[in-house]
Amino acid sequence: MNPPEKLLVDQSVPGRRAARIPASPVSQPLEKLVPAHLLRKKKPRLPEVTEFQVVRHFTRLSHLNFSIDANFYPLGSCTMKYNPKVNDAISALPGFRLSHPLAPDAVNQGILELLFDLEQWLCKMAGMDAFTLHPAAGAHGEFCGILIALAYHRSKGHKKNVVLVPDSAHGTNPASAAMAGLSVVQVKSQPNGHIDMADFRSKLNDDVALVMMTLPNTLGLFEEETEALTREAHAKGALVYLDGANFNALAGLIRPGDLGFDICHINLHKTFSTPHGGGGPGAGPVGVKKALEPFLPVPRVIKENGVFHLRDSKHQFPQSIGQLRSFAGNTGILIRAYTYMLSLGENGVKEMSRRAILNANYVRVRLSKLFKAVLNEPCMHEAVFSGVTLHDYGLKTLDLAKRLLDYGYYAPTIYFPLIVPEALMIEPTETETPETLEEFCNTIEKIMEEAKTNPTLLQTAPHTTPVRRLDEVKAARDPILKWDGWDETLVFHAGHSAHFQNR
Repeated sequence: MNPPEKLLVDQSVPGRRAARIPASPVSQPLEKLVPAHLLRKKKPRLPEVTEFQVVRHFTRLSHLNFSIDANFYPLGSCTMKYNPKVNDAISALPGFRLSHPLAPDAVNQGILELLFDLEQWLCKMAGMDAFTLHPAAGAHGEFCGILIALAYHRSKGHKKNVVLVPDSAHGTNPASAAMAGLSVVQVKSQPNGHIDMADFRSKLNDDVALVMMTLPNTLGLFEEETEALTREAHAKGALVYLDGANFNALAGLIRPGDLGFDICHINLHKTFSTPHGGGGPGAGPVGVKKALEPFLPVPRVIKENGVFHLRDSKHQFPQSIGQLRSFAGNTGILIRAYTYMLSLGENGVKEMSRRAILNANYVRVRLSKLFKAVLNEPCMHEAVFSGVTLHDYGLKTLDLAKRLLDYGYYAPTIYFPLIVPEALMIEPTETETPETLEEFCNTIEKIMEEAKTNPTLLQTAPHTTPVRRLDEVKAARDPILKWDGWDETLVFHAGHSAHFQNR
């Protein structure tokens, strides 16, 4: 392990300079231009270092980042696949990068055509009649879909206020429904991980506005009774929503619209290759059936006589739920997704999903020898295990995850889904080679051997990272986000003014 990286202020030597700031062209004293309460009482303690110290410092810090470009990232449920560089190159083309969202449609034809074509691709893959590209993430898409469903029911005079959510769904589903002011009722899973249809039927009544399913569910399983569920929900006047965050296992193979779903969102950043770990920009387009199209957000890209227009008037879309996000969404992510689709083609997208499923099942079979299998059946895009075996050695799944960091792997998702004790969720994605997966499984086997012979090694892991095991609760609730060596503290007041207060 390299020695800890010193802060630049700790490398400071009086008199060293990385750059010389030219003299100010403003002739008046600063005190006459800036209000006195905004002026510092003391000069800031800036580090005095050379240019190469700055470059080396930030280069070393960048090497501490864990990224999909450098390592295998088996984070379950989050589809951290490799992002081909051509996607970045296309999104950075001057015609896209320099286009202004407020420019006239006549000069934005290229980007508008791309967005229009992307919607058509998504409609074809999802079996939907229209899409909005606005939502900036999956959960944002859920909220959009729920608002669309509520607008639809209001237009029909329905007074429905209940959402059914299986306990195997993503946790954002009930949260999104609650944000929309709806009552959430949980549907149980059977011991085999599939939706308990008897429980579903007992809770399906005339008050149900929406049923939200995650497919494949968070156990990585395809719900084989999906068509029965959507049919019965429709019979009660309810709509059915697909949480398509796991679309990586469906794209090109199954169309949600054909299964009876009325609304769905797709996490483009996950399924179409923009890793999003760390909270980076995403895109969660929402697709709907024809009856729900009038309620889609504005603006929308419309093609008239071969010309593309961005229409944002509520007069043109009087039933729209309104605008969810600025301009046309996270276009940089949308361009990357479109590039990925074009580079693969229809058959390539189908192959993408098949390989994702094949890789997950390779991991499932290999590691089933070590962990209690949650289910003895093929999975879709991710394999879920229970790490209760580790209890035999006084260990937890957390200890295994921490030890994996020492071997250069990002830790898989642990303790999710909640319905699996000591859950360990691994999603290899289709972009990993068989050699990488074999090496990863061999490493897990090696760690399990360590668990038997030297459990302390796992309990005290990680040993090779810049920081050792953290108090995770304290790190989450009391993070240190700034250097505490400034002479003055910035204080904000309700009137939006600010001043530096002497300590």
